[in-house]
Amino acid sequence: MSAKERDQLSITPLNGYAPEIGRALWQVQDVRRRTKDALEGITEQALDWTPPEGGNSIGTLLYHLAAIETDWLYTDVLQAQEFPEEIDELFPHDVRDDQGVLSQARGETLLEHYTRLEVVRSHLLQAFQGMSAEDFRRPREFEDYSVTPEWVLHHLMQHEAEHRGQIGELRVRAEGERKG
Repeated sequence: MSAKERDQLSITPLNGYAPEIGRALWQVQDVRRRTKDALEGITEQALDWTPPEGGNSIGTLLYHLAAIETDWLYTDVLQAQEFPEEIDELFPHDVRDDQGVLSQARGETLLEHYTRLEVVRSHLLQAFQGMSAEDFRRPREFEDYSVTPEWVLHHLMQHEAEHRGQIGELRVRAEGERKG
């Protein structure tokens, strides 16, 4: 009988960053890994399924996650006036419609959603390279609020984890309806 390997439950800062930033980015990456784990083996039909009473599809939530990460990165952390062209091309429609409802992202494969998420994440990781701990905690001032890059990463983790719960529930329902 072989002994079971023990799980190592610890945070290892990503290399190439100030230690506290590397720890936060490791956490952001862990959240994404868990989201991908929740989607393993999902069908394209389940990605586009919406509840009969209305609501969002999994694909719509994945589009939303990438769009919100993009907005926080470029608008708040980098205080950019516009997004790079490579990023703009990933978002053919606004994240919300005129009524404030999430725009539906239909007909995309899981690979297309993952590609969008990965391109945005690579921009986020690159933006934090070379950032000092002081800049990580330096508030960015806006008319209605101030925000630090540290808080942005915290928020992105919470945001994705909360939507991952929705994704899990939608997947159970979508796959249950297909079988039923």
